[in-house]
Amino acid sequence: MLGPTMPRLVRILSVLPALLVGCTDPPLMSESTSSATAPPSTMPYDPSQGGGGTGYGATGGGVDPTEDDPTTTATTGEPPPPMCDDSLKRCDYEFTFPDSGESSVDVMGDFAPDGWTKGAPMTSDGTTWRVTVPVPWDTQVLYKLRIDGTNWIPDPNNPNQVDDGFGGFNSVLSPQTCEEFTCVAPACADPMPGQFDWRDAVIYFAFVDRFYNGNPANDGPIGVPMATDWQGGDWAGVTKKIEEGFFTDLGINTLWLSVPMDNTSAAGLGTDGYEYSAYHAYWPTDLTKTEEHFGTLAELQEMVDKAHAAGLKVILDYAMNHVHVSSPVYQMHPEWFNPNDNGNGGNCVCGSGCSWDGEPGERCWFTDYLPDFNFANQAARDFSVDNAIQWIVDSGIDGYRLDAVKHIKMEWLTDLRARVKTDIEPVSGEHFYMVGETFTGDKGTINKYVGCDKLDGQFDFPLRMQMAYNMLMRKGQMTELADFIDSNENYYNGGASVMSTFIGNHDIPRAIHLAEDVPMWDNQWADGKDRAWNNKPGLTGQKSAFERLALTFTLLYTMKGAPLVYYGDEYGMPGAGDPDNRRFMQWSNYSANQTYLFQHLQDLAAIRAAHPAVRRGTYKRLSADADTLAYEMSGDGDTVSVALNRSDSAKSVGGLPGGMLKDELTGEMVTGPSVMVPARSARILVAP
Repeated sequence: MLGPTMPRLVRILSVLPALLVGCTDPPLMSESTSSATAPPSTMPYDPSQGGGGTGYGATGGGVDPTEDDPTTTATTGEPPPPMCDDSLKRCDYEFTFPDSGESSVDVMGDFAPDGWTKGAPMTSDGTTWRVTVPVPWDTQVLYKLRIDGTNWIPDPNNPNQVDDGFGGFNSVLSPQTCEEFTCVAPACADPMPGQFDWRDAVIYFAFVDRFYNGNPANDGPIGVPMATDWQGGDWAGVTKKIEEGFFTDLGINTLWLSVPMDNTSAAGLGTDGYEYSAYHAYWPTDLTKTEEHFGTLAELQEMVDKAHAAGLKVILDYAMNHVHVSSPVYQMHPEWFNPNDNGNGGNCVCGSGCSWDGEPGERCWFTDYLPDFNFANQAARDFSVDNAIQWIVDSGIDGYRLDAVKHIKMEWLTDLRARVKTDIEPVSGEHFYMVGETFTGDKGTINKYVGCDKLDGQFDFPLRMQMAYNMLMRKGQMTELADFIDSNENYYNGGASVMSTFIGNHDIPRAIHLAEDVPMWDNQWADGKDRAWNNKPGLTGQKSAFERLALTFTLLYTMKGAPLVYYGDEYGMPGAGDPDNRRFMQWSNYSANQTYLFQHLQDLAAIRAAHPAVRRGTYKRLSADADTLAYEMSGDGDTVSVALNRSDSAKSVGGLPGGMLKDELTGEMVTGPSVMVPARSARILVAP
């Protein structure tokens, strides 16, 4: 047990049986990836990545698309019809009304949650008003027609009517079934009134050891090269920045922090020949103790309490795949771990002896000093899930970022979700957010772990790579990005997921270097190790690079998903591959370009907070060409149009609403349906 005297929710006294809470997930649609999203061939594991970067080999490029996806038809390559519970099925039904010169006609009804308030606008071909609406499977629907926005009438073409209770009548659509149906997303985690809606999250990853040193007493380098040694960041430092209002000023409402548990004090040899410490916190030893370089349990609890007082949620990283070879649990229970044996007389190291993918990927060791948990063993799984629950109880956190998800058994995720639902959420009164890391370009693999009984979402690596390719590096055309977003809109768990969208993280080079006039690497999947130790990049003086990075953040902040800011990216900090992408945070001497980027993120956060449509609305493409993309986000009575221009010259962007529009970024008034967008810039447009 972690905290003998300070339970945060309830003290877990016994192992409760896992309750598998079911839901119907959408089918997995394995698909080939474009040049923008296909990663390079399998890369060897570098212990410096600590488990957080285990996915270069976890790619979709070399995987049989039918291997992990039984829903794909191998003979034709086409997926079968969708499968879901009847409660999630929808049939398309066309409503019609003769055109008699009305200015507008809307279908209003209980066919959708907002059907009586927003309804479905009809369009006219000059003779007939029409709209096709998805209606619930085999369910009676009550509806009316709203004429010119004010006159509500029953459908004159439908004699089936019932009293509406207000002196009028509702039309009745008889229950519909259909051979071709769609499946709506299950409402897995719809917040109750007063609860935090994770669709509203803006996440900041504070890589603890490299963020801020609040307590020099817990410093303790072990003597490896400075770039890979402990550098002093701790929970006290995060607390100080919370108190100073750093995160609030940036518009952040959620913190993601490094793995909290104790790590080995020994050095580990990387594939690059350099020795590393466990500063990244991915080499856990004693799973019941805090990492002494970060602080005590009391300091962790204080940080969480201060975060909550400041309106911040806290997510902790949790590494469940492995432990360090010196871990007491490995010494006491070697039977809980997969043997480092591939069955053919060799070691089972991921990418060397065993594959990163499929069943071998679930039992391979990341390196020979990181034993891999065998979660087919019930006792091992119970121990690990109990440990994860206890950290929630003792720390009071609001969510987990779960490391290297594709390398563990699915049962671990379902067990943890069940325990969270029974042990944590009834006490906290809030939904506990679980987001995973599956470093791959294969959307089907990522989607496999997302669902009501599994993860709320994952980090959207395919989207990141597409944005890096089309926007930062200016390769291909923006139509490719538009096509990708179209396909992404409702892909993960049928649109019910809360995916985290991002540009930078701790396993890839700093994004600013891909945005330079000549990108530092020609592949958005590049690990940047060629300049990680020698010829390390400095801060670019190109304002154009900062503008391109700001433009890409604009896309993130104006679409669904929980956008992530990797520490330092708000200032365009430089850095090649690991460990250079994990430099200590810059806290002073900002250039004018860095200040511009920080202020831009502040503006984006304010716009995102003010407009629910960009957080929760429906995406609709308006236009796209080689250098521009325009889209609309609508919902909750709110509509926002966004026009992006990656070009180095101003461009006219069309397809926007007509009439006067206000640019939320600049305050300018412009006139649609076509507007000029400056070079490497965007307009966020609303009706004045």
